[in-house]
Amino acid sequence: MMFYKKRLVLALVGGSLATGLVINAFADSDATQEDEAAYQGLVELGFPAPQEGELVHVPPTMADLDAADIHPELKKVIRYGYELFTDTQQLRGENVYNDMNCSSCHLGEGRQPFSAPVWPAAVTLPDFRGKNQHVNNLEERIAGCFAYSMNGTPPEYGSDEVLALSAYHQWLATGAPMYPSQPIYGRGFPAPEEPAQAPDYARGEAAYQEQCSICHQEDGSGHYENGEYVFPAPWGDGSNNWGAGIVRVDTAAGFIYNNMPLGQPRSLDPQEAWDIAYYMSSQERPQDPRYTGDVADTLERFGPTFHRRSLYGQTREHDGHVLGDHANTGEKGDVIPWNVGEPRFEQLADE
Repeated sequence: MMFYKKRLVLALVGGSLATGLVINAFADSDATQEDEAAYQGLVELGFPAPQEGELVHVPPTMADLDAADIHPELKKVIRYGYELFTDTQQLRGENVYNDMNCSSCHLGEGRQPFSAPVWPAAVTLPDFRGKNQHVNNLEERIAGCFAYSMNGTPPEYGSDEVLALSAYHQWLATGAPMYPSQPIYGRGFPAPEEPAQAPDYARGEAAYQEQCSICHQEDGSGHYENGEYVFPAPWGDGSNNWGAGIVRVDTAAGFIYNNMPLGQPRSLDPQEAWDIAYYMSSQERPQDPRYTGDVADTLERFGPTFHRRSLYGQTREHDGHVLGDHANTGEKGDVIPWNVGEPRFEQLADE
C-alpha cells in the first residue's frame, strides 16, 4: 500500500488499535498514531481496512494550511476555496439555485473517505468522462457540479471562484501522486452489496420516515433553523436536479450506506440503504438541464451514458407518474447552465 501522510481529522473516528488491521496496513508508512487511530476508527465503524496495493492519502487540514510553507497569497486563495466549498450558498441566486453546498455530498470538508473525497479529482484529471463523452479537466468537473448538483450555472472557467475551488481540491491532494495506478482507498460512494430483495418503494418510504425524516423532513424538504439551511433536501426544488450523480440509485445507496444517518455510518443494512435510495430516487426534482423538451427523447439520448442507473423517465408503480415528465427547473427558472452540451475536441473527431 502507498500512503501519503497528512493529519486526518474526521467526525467519524475513534476507538483503539486493538485489531491490528490498520497497524499492519500502515506498517511501512510514516503514518502518525493519530492517522492510524483515525483509520482504525473507520474499521470499527464497519468500513474495510486499507488493503495492500491501495493508495491511502490523508488530506491536509486548514490547520495544516496555516502552518504550510507556501506563499501567503496562495493560502488566501485556498482558504477562499474552502469557504466556497463549505458554504456554496454564498453564490445563491448567481451560480447556485438550490439548498446545497459542495460539502452536502462531500462530507468532512471534502476529505472524508467513502464520502466521495474530492482530492482524487485533482490527481486523476484530465480524463475521459462518460457523462459528457469527452476529456474533462478539474475546472470542468467542478463546473458540472454547479450545473447538476447545485441546479445552477457555474462561474466562468478561470474565474476567482473556480480557481479557488480548484486550488482547494489540489491542496487536499498535497503529496498524492498524479495518475496513480493503484486503487484509491475510500474513493466515491461505493454501493453496498446487492440486496436480497429488489429495492422497494414502500419499504424505502417506511425506512426513510424512521431513519431520515428527523433531519430531512417527512416531505424531503430539508431542515432550516431561523431561515438558515441546516440539512439538505433529498428531493424537490431545493435539491439537486435530474442530472446530478446522486440521483442514480446505486450512487444514492452508496452515499446512504456509508454516511447516513449522520454520525452513524454503516448502521443501516444494505437492504435498507437500497430501499431508501430507491424511494428517494422515485421523487421529483428539477429537470435535467439536458432536457430536450420530451422526457422519452431525453432518456433515449442520455440513458446509455447516465440515466440507465436512475429512475428518470420511469413510471412509478403506485401512482403511474412518469418521473421527470415536466419542465420545472426549480428556482433557476430560465437560466441555462452554459457548460452543458459544450462540445470539445471536435477537430479530433476524424482521427
